[in-house]
Amino acid sequence: MQHITWPVIALALMTAACDNGGSVRITTSTTSDSSGVLKVVDALQCPQTQGVLTRKGSARADGSCVYGGPRGSEVILQLVQLDGRSAQTALKPFETRLTADLPEAMAQVEAENARAEAAAAKAEADAARAEADADRAAAEASRVADEVAGDSAQVRMPGLRVDARGDKATVRLPGMKIEADGDRANIRIGGLTIRADDKSGRVNVSSGDDAVNIDATDSAARIRTSASGESVRSTFLMAANEPSASGWRTVGYEARGPVGGPIVVATVRSKDRDPDRLFDAAKALVTLNVGD
Repeated sequence: MQHITWPVIALALMTAACDNGGSVRITTSTTSDSSGVLKVVDALQCPQTQGVLTRKGSARADGSCVYGGPRGSEVILQLVQLDGRSAQTALKPFETRLTADLPEAMAQVEAENARAEAAAAKAEADAARAEADADRAAAEASRVADEVAGDSAQVRMPGLRVDARGDKATVRLPGMKIEADGDRANIRIGGLTIRADDKSGRVNVSSGDDAVNIDATDSAARIRTSASGESVRSTFLMAANEPSASGWRTVGYEARGPVGGPIVVATVRSKDRDPDRLFDAAKALVTLNVGD
């Protein structure tokens, strides 16, 4: 996940384009933590050159360094103190400033998100109806179990399967699975998991740790990544097929550091159609300071 870059954006944009102007929303999740803890630094290392980048002058008064790249591209390397904030809160202003450079792309992505949220609300209503159907199915399974001699019962109907034995029961419906064991129950609806314990009165609802989120239309894409674990590893990218009024085509950042800070952030602005080398160089600057 940490090496997601322009091939992913290209795939998202091409997929959207092939759908006659539709949108692409991709979300994946992970709970693994394959990377180690990153270094705590109190000052930046700013080499004169890094890949396609060349430093402009000396470090600025705030300790940040400005680099120039191909076709007027720009990378700014900064050290950001968290001061008790979450990394997400500290990075939000960076995202806001960067997306302001691609207003048309931002508007397109947000419009698609609004349509997607409306679709999600409909899906939630459909899921509620499915859950009600599952409750009725579970009740029917219980009734059948009571009527059938012995400790076990099975129900087979189109789209419904119930297996019950003693205090345990499993109910399967399209897109849904319910497992009951005495006072405990697990309900899975798509990527949503609900765990309930009647004795303790506890209910836990989880959908996993979002690690990669891609929103794309036929002419713009926005990508966010984050890694779980004891360190901050976040990436933000926004790209447009056509340049903005200021000439930028791609903006983003790479941010890494200890979970308590400080974190090193490299912000990137590019006017190039193929900024892979620029982003690789920006990531290398961050890695040089805090590790991989």
